[in-house]
Amino acid sequence: MELLIRRLPEKLQTVLNWLREPSHKWVRIPAGVLFMLGGVLSILPVLGLWMLPIGVMLLSQDIALFRRLQGRVLRWIERSHPDWLGLQADKA
Repeated sequence: MELLIRRLPEKLQTVLNWLREPSHKWVRIPAGVLFMLGGVLSILPVLGLWMLPIGVMLLSQDIALFRRLQGRVLRWIERSHPDWLGLQADKA
């Protein structure tokens, strides 16, 4: 997760790191739900599917179901697209 966050613009990194702090649970949960709702309403101009993964990642801090989903997705990214994380691909 840290590798993905480091690849974002600095301002967004600051906001996400602030939201991920344990004491900001009451901001993180509504923000995650709103992001997921925005992803579902992706037919509207500003909203889009890009909001779904952000909502899942925010909610994964507090909800076990989303934590398991996040783990599976991050393992898949690490295996299939290591360049997304800034890692070297295996030459095997």
